[in-house]
Amino acid sequence: MKYVYPVILTPSKCGYVVSVPDLEVDTQGSDIADALYMARDAIGIWGITQQDHGREIPVVTNLKPQCEENEIVTLVDVDFDAYRVRHENRSIRKNLTVPAWLNDIAEKEHVNFSHVLQQGLKQHLNIN
Repeated sequence: MKYVYPVILTPSKCGYVVSVPDLEVDTQGSDIADALYMARDAIGIWGITQQDHGREIPVVTNLKPQCEENEIVTLVDVDFDAYRVRHENRSIRKNLTVPAWLNDIAEKEHVNFSHVLQQGLKQHLNIN
């Protein structure tokens, strides 16, 4: 489910302070791009936590919240289902088969098979 929330960016000495009025969520970023990234991440974490606790995610009440002259109001979209999938860190067990000779060499080198498989899958799928 995709939601859109207005965020307010307030300039600060370290970049921008970000507030999401509808959710009472705050974060910060070193520049505008980082602030928007951090806003999306903070909203995503907040939203899936709400879902995990059986609480509803509120919809936007006002797309143009009040702000000061030096502040920037913009919209941030978050797909909570996609966010959950992308940030789900629980491990699952996979069985795999490798040639015996390769297994022997890898074990002698103390290779972490799970780590190598994860790296290979990320590279194959173009995931950073």
